[in-house]
Amino acid sequence: MVRLMKMALCESMGSGGWRCRAGGLGGAVGLMLLGFIFIQSVHPGAACSAALAPKNFTPPQYQATAKENPGVGFLAALVQSFLNTVQPNPFPQDLILKIVDQSKQTESQDIIKEALVYQVGFLVCVAIGVLYIILMPIVGFILACCRCCGNCGGKMYQKQTSSIHCRRRTLYIFAFSTTIIIFAGNICMFRSNDALKASVDQSPGEINNILGNIHTFLTAVPQQVDYVVNESNKTVQEVVRNLDAIGPQLGAEIQQRFKGPLDIALHSVRLLDGETVNTSVELGKLNSSLNHLQSSMDRLHGNVTAVRNQINQTLSDPNCIGCADLRPQLDKLTLDTSVSVPSVNEFQTAVDEVIKTDLKAKISQVEEYFQSIPERVTNDTQDIVQNSKKSLGDVLEQISQVSSEIHLSALDDVSVTLNEVQREIDKFLPTIKMAEHTRWGVCVALCCVVLLVVVCNLLGLLFGPLGLRSKADPTKRSCTADCGGTFLLMGAGFCFLFSWLFMIAVLLLFLLGGNVYTLVCRPWNNGQLLKFIDIPGLIPGLEIGPSLGLKTSINISDIYRDCEKNHPLWTTLHLYELVDLEELLNISKYTEQIQQQFEDTDITLSSLTLLSPEVQNQLRNISSKLDKLDTAAVTEQMNNISRIDLNTTANKLVTLAGYQADNEIKNQLHDEAMKLRQIQDEIDTVIIPQLENLNSSIRSLQSTAEKINGTVGEVLSNVGAAQDFLNTNTTQIVKTESRKFLDCQLDYFTVYADWANLTITQQVGRCEPVARAVDSAEVVLCTNMVEALNAFWFSLGWCMIFFIPSIIFSIKLAKHYRKMKYSDAKESHIGMNHIPRARMK
Repeated sequence: MVRLMKMALCESMGSGGWRCRAGGLGGAVGLMLLGFIFIQSVHPGAACSAALAPKNFTPPQYQATAKENPGVGFLAALVQSFLNTVQPNPFPQDLILKIVDQSKQTESQDIIKEALVYQVGFLVCVAIGVLYIILMPIVGFILACCRCCGNCGGKMYQKQTSSIHCRRRTLYIFAFSTTIIIFAGNICMFRSNDALKASVDQSPGEINNILGNIHTFLTAVPQQVDYVVNESNKTVQEVVRNLDAIGPQLGAEIQQRFKGPLDIALHSVRLLDGETVNTSVELGKLNSSLNHLQSSMDRLHGNVTAVRNQINQTLSDPNCIGCADLRPQLDKLTLDTSVSVPSVNEFQTAVDEVIKTDLKAKISQVEEYFQSIPERVTNDTQDIVQNSKKSLGDVLEQISQVSSEIHLSALDDVSVTLNEVQREIDKFLPTIKMAEHTRWGVCVALCCVVLLVVVCNLLGLLFGPLGLRSKADPTKRSCTADCGGTFLLMGAGFCFLFSWLFMIAVLLLFLLGGNVYTLVCRPWNNGQLLKFIDIPGLIPGLEIGPSLGLKTSINISDIYRDCEKNHPLWTTLHLYELVDLEELLNISKYTEQIQQQFEDTDITLSSLTLLSPEVQNQLRNISSKLDKLDTAAVTEQMNNISRIDLNTTANKLVTLAGYQADNEIKNQLHDEAMKLRQIQDEIDTVIIPQLENLNSSIRSLQSTAEKINGTVGEVLSNVGAAQDFLNTNTTQIVKTESRKFLDCQLDYFTVYADWANLTITQQVGRCEPVARAVDSAEVVLCTNMVEALNAFWFSLGWCMIFFIPSIIFSIKLAKHYRKMKYSDAKESHIGMNHIPRARMK
């Protein structure tokens, strides 16, 4: 661009080469001056830095969620399959609504009938359990009475048949299998009891973690919103700092815009200043050499003139023989001793005038001017800075309304309620622990009683075969076998004694755990419970939409589903219906006001003349004087001087002296020849070195002059281009840079508004912890506690059911091990009806 400006300037000034060179020199001056200023005053990073989005907030740390107790699920599938068979009906939503809703005036009999129909599976199981409870003690009482009457155990003798051993083994296998099944159920009782105790012991801590996580979430949401609002303070403070530093920042940018077109001029002016000083030094050397040479030449001229006059007198003597022939040679002894450089004084004067202008002082003036630009900007923008700060305060106040518009106070109320619940749990925790310890002890007692039955059966099954001899008479069986039979009867007796009581516990726990599973856990797991809670009016005060002032209602199930996907509260609670976030974060009305104020502000920079017309004329004068400087003439003069040869004339005088008869004339000629040789020696030893010194000064001056001639043209050209650039673009540059500075400040708010919008709508209140809390509550209540409870009553009921075959097989098998009073008398051929009845010992 600088080259194009130079060409245009040269064309406008005509075809004179010196004018074009002068214009180039003038442009270079301006570029050099301003470039030097920028090197000193423009600092990296002084400009408005690009706006960066604030950092996202750190998500809160939550406690570990409740995990499934590994000791619980061993019977879960079996128990759930049994309960699903007992209660295959879906969740009784309509029935519960009829019970809850008192306004429909539904007859209680119809409700009871519908409830009984729904619970028909449980009623059948209860009927079976009641029948068991009633019949088991009755049958036990009858057996006890029979034993008291001597009939317990059948006939008083055991008939020995061929199949008795097979029958005993069959009964043994069935009794053993039944005992193993009861023992497996008993193991499940112990295990489920321990699992229930572990679940209950862990549940307070897990519930506290659940409530703590929800409390952390509810506390974090306002903090996250406050974080977004507080970031607006940082944004405003950053813009305020930039406005306070508008002078250095905007002024530096304005200076930077001038830096590019003025760098070349800076280089040219500095080069011209150095070359001007060097030229002045070379001119001084040249003048000194000329003065010394002229002095020597004047002395030489005098000596030559004196010798020539003497020679002329000698040659005019009549006694001089052949002297007339030497007169033409005498005429050649006339020397031109004037040595001068044409126009050197005029060129010296032009150079001295440029030096007197003091280009360094011009540089200092321009430096001061451009260094004052930041101060000028600061002074001219004082009012707009103050008004902008006021507008920024309004922006800050508008953004701060986000917290109040979102209605976060409801979250605080929920948090307070959770704290109260947690305190109540902590209050009743000792009672819960005591009750759980009592329950565990009772259940351990139940398990031990069942284990006692198992032990009796196993001892009977162990001692009976050990003491039995297959060929021994039943009346002569060993005490070991008899003891085995006794243990079997003890096991049957314990079954009759405790089973009906245990069945009562089974029924109560079955009704409790089974209904909790079918009415709470199963619908909770498949989502029906949340849909049921969503029914309008079912739970007063649970209408989330109207409580938040929303136009649409929000379902609990929808909230849970969104929270499972970790959606933010903005979309989960439909807060976009409540808060016009675009309007709250819309600061265009303030930014437009600030923009208008900037446009109305006039930052004035006074006009700057890089080089006055007088200085430019002086530079042009250097070029014109340099063109008139003719070094060829002085070179010719030096060549003429260097060609002087007095020895030739001296030799001729000596030759002429040889022809003279008159000794006086002869001596005079020799003397004059010697003087000429002395003068020639002086020329060779003094004049010639001075000529060489002068020639060196002339060559150095020529070299410097050639440089300064081109530099002057560049300076004038570049100064002219730079001056035109300043005159035509200064105002536009100021407006453009002011606009850029303003846009940079407004970009802070644009970036912040986009970040705040994105953060509030996509980051604030990601509610996965709420869904995890709900899932943890299900794990604590259903997966751990209810499943453990159901496993216990299922195991206990399992044992109670198999008590019946155990009683039968134990009593039947005991007869094969007990010692009989009477043996089977096959040899006596006595009729059976004549044998008296006997009871076993």
